[in-house]
Amino acid sequence: MPGGLHPVQGDAAELIPLLRDWLDGDEPLWVRTSGSTGRPKDVVLSPRAVRASATATHARLGGPGQWLLAVPPSGVAGLQVLVRSLLAGCDPVTDVTAYDADRRYASLVPTQLHRLLEGAEIAGGGVDAWAALDTVLVGGGPVPADLVDRAAAAGLTVVRTYGMSETCGGCVYDGVPLDGVQMRVDDTGQVLLAGSVLFDGYLDAPRTEEWFATADLGEIVDGRLSIRGRVDDVVVSGGVNVPLPAVTDALQRAEGVGDAFAVGVPDPEWGQVVAALVVPADAVCLDAVQLDRLRDAVEEAGHPRTWAPRRVVLVDAVPMLPNGKPDRIAARDVAARAS
Repeated sequence: MPGGLHPVQGDAAELIPLLRDWLDGDEPLWVRTSGSTGRPKDVVLSPRAVRASATATHARLGGPGQWLLAVPPSGVAGLQVLVRSLLAGCDPVTDVTAYDADRRYASLVPTQLHRLLEGAEIAGGGVDAWAALDTVLVGGGPVPADLVDRAAAAGLTVVRTYGMSETCGGCVYDGVPLDGVQMRVDDTGQVLLAGSVLFDGYLDAPRTEEWFATADLGEIVDGRLSIRGRVDDVVVSGGVNVPLPAVTDALQRAEGVGDAFAVGVPDPEWGQVVAALVVPADAVCLDAVQLDRLRDAVEEAGHPRTWAPRRVVLVDAVPMLPNGKPDRIAARDVAARAS
């Protein structure tokens, strides 16, 4: 299937000439979302909004530079890598050793950063090559604080981003909104966003409100936004609200765990219970990933015991979408079948 902008599809070589002409016009393109929470949507983005996002990103990071494409160009993160490259007058690279500009940037999802720090090569290089970059943006899902700390200890300059296709990608960097972006939290704790980077609407439903309701839960303290999870990432188990991202974070940091993901599954007694998909770090760690030890790990992370998983499912890998995000629907299906 040839590359195109309705929806965005194709490789970088196909998309760059299309985007070059598109940025000078008025016609919108649309990005098809991953569908990680349900049916994929076609998000309509104007050249004005995409350009505003790319320009604000360069302003925050210290100026235009060359970008590495390590995420699919059909998603909003990869699309922005191409657009930022065009605005900077630099060709994007796909190998971390191939930069030829002074300022060097890249964008990753948390899973890629985790694998990089575990010794894998990403885009042709290991940690030492990535440490030479000016900034590595990490977003597209929760970014655990200890992952950022490990990256910093390895010499990487990581900026955590928050955003979505509807905001032309990341629009809040390390908790602070980009220029032209406004944020607030409503009475229910839901994050709302507004400003120059907002989408025009969905293909079948134009946007009519100034503020976009994200379905993410968060709080703003001293001008910085912290995301606590999604509205649908909170499981009610025995009358207790359990934020699944916090449980996932605690499990991923537990001894003997290579990777983990918490989901909610139906239960006749509790309504829903937390089930943990767990990838053991290696075969000798099987004792460490028993249910009681993982429940202790959640409590030791400072969370109530009532948040701890009541079921553990050992898997070879957490189900992932093509864009590197956990596939929550597939993960719930795996946990439900095992239960």
